[in-house]
Amino acid sequence: MNVKVKICGITSAEDALTAVDAGADALGFMFYASSPRCVTRETATRIIQQLPPFVAKVGVFVNPSVEEVRQAIADCSLDTLQFHGEETPEFCRQFGLKALKAFRVQGPETLEALPTYSSMAWLLDSFVAGTRGGTGNTFNWDIAARAVEMGGRVILAGGLTPENVADAVRKVRPYGLDVSSGVESAPGKKDAVKVRAFIAAAKGAK
Repeated sequence: MNVKVKICGITSAEDALTAVDAGADALGFMFYASSPRCVTRETATRIIQQLPPFVAKVGVFVNPSVEEVRQAIADCSLDTLQFHGEETPEFCRQFGLKALKAFRVQGPETLEALPTYSSMAWLLDSFVAGTRGGTGNTFNWDIAARAVEMGGRVILAGGLTPENVADAVRKVRPYGLDVSSGVESAPGKKDAVKVRAFIAAAKGAK
């Protein structure tokens, strides 16, 4: 299977180009002030201007205003939006771009909300109180596999590393993977060796 890989929490052009060179399909830019990986629109724009074509540029938001999203789209040339808060389906769809809706999985009951966002990819992440991702914690992948059976495009996140990602792909069979802390040397600083190992393991899994 040709699983897609998104490297999230990009803060420098060096890390962005390393990820692309290693085979990343998408890069994520955090526009959430409480994240240690948050970047300004100016920084994201400078990085994105150096990217080759055909790499998805994903803006990551948590309960933003409409104006915040529109400004980031305009300034940074984003082509995909990722929402990690309590955004409604109507809110996510209004910008005319591809959208991902994140769900922090507490148990099987989390899946009940997925069909409401049927026009978007579903990003399943670990639930950790007080955080919105980048926790380094996994969750029960059986729940993610059930989401795949529901027919949507599932993007698996939460505690993925070069060591466990092949198992995750084989067990869940997701459309895509989203990794941040699992390929870092420090919050917001990617480790080139880990990035390459992660992508190779993910795309080589059978």
